[in-house]
Amino acid sequence: MTGARIAAAQAALRDRGIDALLVSVGSDLPYLTGYRAMPLERITALVVPATGDPALFVPELEASRVDTSVEIRPWGETDDPIDRIATALPARGVVAVGDQMWASFLIAFQERLPEARFVDAEPLMAPLRMIKDEDEIAALRDAAHGVDGVADQLSTVRFSGRTEREISRIVSDLVLASGHDSVSFAIVAAGRNGASPHHEASDQIIQPGDAVVVDFGGRVRGYGSDTTRMYCIGESPEGFDEAYAVLERAQAAAVASVRPGTTAEAIDTVARSIISAAGYGEFFIHRTGHGIGLDAHEQPYIVQGNTGLIRAGMAFSIEPGIYLPDRWGMRIEDIVVVTDDGVERLNRSSRKLRFVE
Repeated sequence: MTGARIAAAQAALRDRGIDALLVSVGSDLPYLTGYRAMPLERITALVVPATGDPALFVPELEASRVDTSVEIRPWGETDDPIDRIATALPARGVVAVGDQMWASFLIAFQERLPEARFVDAEPLMAPLRMIKDEDEIAALRDAAHGVDGVADQLSTVRFSGRTEREISRIVSDLVLASGHDSVSFAIVAAGRNGASPHHEASDQIIQPGDAVVVDFGGRVRGYGSDTTRMYCIGESPEGFDEAYAVLERAQAAAVASVRPGTTAEAIDTVARSIISAAGYGEFFIHRTGHGIGLDAHEQPYIVQGNTGLIRAGMAFSIEPGIYLPDRWGMRIEDIVVVTDDGVERLNRSSRKLRFVE
C-alpha cells in the first residue's frame, strides 16, 4: 500500500517538475508511510525524491515504534537533524513541503539550503489523498456507523439539568465504546450557544426548551467520523420546527445532488438555494461540507468558488446549518462517499429532530 502511494507521489513530482517531497507532522506522513509522528520539537521528516528511494528520518528514541516499509534513518540526541535531512534534499532544486511542517523547521531548511526553492506540497498531495481506496472507505464506513449508534444512544440520555461539558463527556465515552480508537471532538451547544458552529462545551446548564447541537467524531484505523444531530429538551423553541423542516430538505437535496462530474460549488448551491428561498440565507454562515479522511477537514471543500469536479472515491460531509444569533442554531451532518454513478451516505442514523428529557 505505502509503496504504491509513494510511487504515485513520485510520478506527481516528476509531472510537476519538482525534485523532492519533504513532509513532517500531519497526515501526508501516515498516508505515505503508515506512521503518524507525534508533534514534537524533535523533527520527524520523510524525504521522497522524484526518482530513487525515500527515507524517513526519526528521533532515535522513537525509532523502535515506527512500523513502515520505508528506510528509517534515526538521528541521535546530539545530532543536527536539519543537517542530516538537508543532505538528502537537492541543494539547488525544488522541494515541495508538507503544509503542516513547523515553521521553525522550514526556516531552518531554507537557511541550510539557500539555493533550493520551497513550494507548498498540498497541490501535489491533495489530489492523491482525495480519492479513497476500498480500505479507506471501509474505515470511514465503520467510523460513520459507530457514531450512528452513539446518536441513537443519546436519545435515551437525560440532558436537562446537566452541563454541556457533562454531555460532551458522555458523548466522548460513547464514541470510544462504539469501537473508535480515539475521540477528535464532541461539540455540545445548547440554546443560544448553538448559534456558534464551533462552540466549545461549557458549564452552561441545559434547560427544558433548549435546542442542542451535538457534533462529534473520532478515528477508526486512522480515518475520521463526523456527524451532527439535533436534540430538543422536552419541546422545541419558537420557530425552530419550521426552520428545521427547511434544513432537512436542504441537506437531503444536497446529498441527492452528489455525483461524479458535478462541481463542489454546485452541491453547495443546492443546499444554499433552498435555505435562502425560505428566508434563512443570511443565517447559513459556513460552507456545505469538507473532505474527510486521515484529517477531519481536508479537500475537497464543498463551497462556493470551488469549481473542482467531484470524482468517484471522494468522501466529504454534507452539513448545512441555520444559526440565529442569541436564539439557537441547527445543523444536520452526514459523511458521503461518491460512487461511480452517484453517492453512498455513510451515516444512517435518523436525521429527524430528537426530543429528550
